[in-house]
Amino acid sequence: MAQAKAKSLPRYKRPALGRTVWQNKTLLLMCLPAIVFFFVFSYMPMPGAYIAFTNFQYNKGIFASPFVGLMNFKFLFTSGQLGLLLRNTILYNLAFIILGNVLQLMFAILLNEVRCARYKKVTQSLMFLPYFISDVLVSLLVYNLLNSDYGFISNTVRSMGGQMPVVYQIAEAWPFIIVAVNLWKGTGYGTVVYFASITSMDTSMMEAAQIDGANGFQRIRYITLPTLKPTVIILFLFAIGGILKGNFGLFYNLVGNNSMLFGTTDIIETYVYRSMMNSFNFSQSSAVGLFQSVVGFFIVLAANAFVKHLDPDYALF
Repeated sequence: MAQAKAKSLPRYKRPALGRTVWQNKTLLLMCLPAIVFFFVFSYMPMPGAYIAFTNFQYNKGIFASPFVGLMNFKFLFTSGQLGLLLRNTILYNLAFIILGNVLQLMFAILLNEVRCARYKKVTQSLMFLPYFISDVLVSLLVYNLLNSDYGFISNTVRSMGGQMPVVYQIAEAWPFIIVAVNLWKGTGYGTVVYFASITSMDTSMMEAAQIDGANGFQRIRYITLPTLKPTVIILFLFAIGGILKGNFGLFYNLVGNNSMLFGTTDIIETYVYRSMMNSFNFSQSSAVGLFQSVVGFFIVLAANAFVKHLDPDYALF
């Protein structure tokens, strides 16, 4: 009887693809610009990665140039600098990711606790402004602050009877300077992202907690932070994929070709740029970029698998 009853039940049928598209046409239309953008600028250039396996010649083009296999990848691995470059690149990116997210979360929560709407808007605008300043102008600002001859800080220290050290000759000082500049530039942008997540929270939970006698710190700990957890994890997974890619504009404009600072400031991008400045070897530089992308891809897969193991609801896929 049970088998007969089970057979008589109507089977679930998936809606046809055309019907699904028509039912969600508005959402798909809204996603269309993003789909076109990623298709044109991310997927269409992918065949160009073949240049990393060729001895590129201008007159023959990418696909007609001689195939050399993994020869171009030896450039980075036999340079003797790979360990230093990986260490600097990874440590800088870890500092950017960890400290950046902590500051962004903190400022977003603090802004949410402010009751004056005008103050919130002005503060967000002022914090967001450095994100749009070019790295060239940022390097000029840093130079005018730290220059030992006529920098603002140097003149201030001398006016107080002290002696300003030559910062552009002290390699150990630059990790702190670069991290501070990066945080100054990017904290405002991340704060807006987290603040948007906070404002989309269900206010009834906050009101209920307040009625039950929860103070501000308790509401932040038990409601705000758990609500932001998915956003933090997703942004972390996105950021961890670029852990082998440095911010070339920031590093090169701040440090330039100052060899005295390379021990603590040289990353993969700046090293490749200096090495290829005269040779214009696109194949080797493409090989380095492909190496960074492939390693970053597997790091994202590993991090996503770890998150999925802890809590599948927070994984990307």
